[in-house]
Amino acid sequence: MKKVLLTLSVVLASVVAMLAQTTFQVIPPRNVIEGNTFYVTYRLTNGRGSGIQAPPVDGCKLLSPRPGVSTMQSVEIINGHQTSNTTEDYTYTYRAEKEGTYTIPVASIQADGKSYQTQTAQFKVLPPDKNASRHQAQGGYGYQGATIDNPSSQDNASIGKDDIFVRVILNKSHAYEGEAIECTLKLYTKFERINSFMVTSPPTYDGFLIEELNTQASLNEVEHYNGQNYITAVLKKCIIYPQKAGKLTINSGKYDLSVVQLERVSNGFFISARPVEKSVQLQPFTQSVEISPLPQPAPAGFDGAVGQFKFESRMSSTELRTGEAASLEYIITGTGNIKYLKAPRPVIPSEFEQYTPKVEENTRVTGNNMTGTVTAEYTIVPQSVGEFRIPAQKFTYFDISSKQYVTLESHEYTLKVAKGSGTTSSVDQRDIEAKNTDILHIKLGNKNLAADHTPVIRFWWYWAVFGLLLVIMIATVWARNRRERMEADVVGRRTSRANKVAGKRLKAAEGFMRAHDSERFYEEVLKAMWGYLSDKLNMPASQLTRQNIVATLDARGVPAEVSGKVIKVLDDCEMARYTPDSSSETSVDALFRQATETINDMEKSRIAKK
Repeated sequence: MKKVLLTLSVVLASVVAMLAQTTFQVIPPRNVIEGNTFYVTYRLTNGRGSGIQAPPVDGCKLLSPRPGVSTMQSVEIINGHQTSNTTEDYTYTYRAEKEGTYTIPVASIQADGKSYQTQTAQFKVLPPDKNASRHQAQGGYGYQGATIDNPSSQDNASIGKDDIFVRVILNKSHAYEGEAIECTLKLYTKFERINSFMVTSPPTYDGFLIEELNTQASLNEVEHYNGQNYITAVLKKCIIYPQKAGKLTINSGKYDLSVVQLERVSNGFFISARPVEKSVQLQPFTQSVEISPLPQPAPAGFDGAVGQFKFESRMSSTELRTGEAASLEYIITGTGNIKYLKAPRPVIPSEFEQYTPKVEENTRVTGNNMTGTVTAEYTIVPQSVGEFRIPAQKFTYFDISSKQYVTLESHEYTLKVAKGSGTTSSVDQRDIEAKNTDILHIKLGNKNLAADHTPVIRFWWYWAVFGLLLVIMIATVWARNRRERMEADVVGRRTSRANKVAGKRLKAAEGFMRAHDSERFYEEVLKAMWGYLSDKLNMPASQLTRQNIVATLDARGVPAEVSGKVIKVLDDCEMARYTPDSSSETSVDALFRQATETINDMEKSRIAKK
């Protein structure tokens, strides 16, 4: 019985393999260096091939007319379903004769009585290293068919600054305030092996808002730069938005790493190479970009939106009853600094009760910019009967393509409010009171009023009421003047609510900490610190550099110890976000406590006003 089952399994696997789809594709090399050998592989899946011939490739010489053939078969059983796949790889060896971009022509193969063809594929041949001979170019290590000349393959050779470094690459040399710029931190190295890599000083982006992209750092591409060939790896990629005009500079940060260097060893008649690990310190690389200010004067209502956007609004209902909630939504859709836009604020009649708006962001990075939708939902509840108007809301942005301001306008809404079944409003109550006191009961009594008349000023209660009204009037005038001063003092109100706003941010960060979401935790802590400093010091986000913060705190009487704590929290957060592998539950908890204590110390310092 077991033999029968085994036979059936083999037959079934063969049938499945025959029914599987047959494909034929080419696997091109990555970038190749002139003078080096490389490989082109043709892969046949689920078929038995014959009659393949290597097509000629311009700028390259075929070194082996007969391919190297390798075969692999795999069987998978998932949920009781068995699948079988076979692959045949045919590999040809070429040598790159001349730099340029070349196309691998179509190749064909016969498999199971049918003819299959590949698609064309392109690859680049890079020039050899400057001042390197053809023989030297072929003496390095191989990388996907290409070789890199290793200048450190001699005894006790020093590692030069051109052998390994980090570049800051920007896709623009000039931009407007708020315009998206793609920033890439890329490692260039002549060494195949890097044993350790540590960030000692994170990159700085003073004057920019940053949106980081997910990247996987690995040595993968060969690139020709400044006459030399390097293996490269993208360390960090982000979209940055300048917040002020002028010449802004991005700093790559500092790095400590160890590389494996080949050193020649003489054993009498023979010379061999042995790997030796050496430590390297990479100094900061800076890159500047010119930022132009937005055209002035800016239209009324412009709040920093830069890009291309659409603006619309929605009202849940225009016929309401008192005490019933309605929803007003403003939707901004487009591409640009959409994640940093402020929610539109409608003009709601005073007869409506308003709730805190709910703002939702749905953004993603597309190409070298950010696109998505921001929705601001306002819940309003009418308290009075009548007809009310919510005027059209305007949204103004700067269009990068036309270099002009564009103003969009939402709908205007007329709301009809009828009396509801709930509690009546204060206006309704006043109307009822007036009706109840309109006609009073006729009072009978002594008609000789003059004989019993006593002036009211002779009663003690008159003077008590007069004094009470006088006190109330004075208190009312004082309260009104104080309210006007507070409303005029925008800086004071902003400063007074700084701790409250930071507390909400830290509470959200604590939630992410308990959920073990370290990425969101660090993001919320940074938002709490930057927002608190901006409100407390009355400084716009574009001026929040470490130098400005320390100088302002010192000028306003904050101890140097507290200033140092502020900068340390900012540096620790940015370091942790850049090196997530180094974070742990202990360090996250310590950073949370440190941020909370720092804000408390700032509050105790009683920062002097400007």
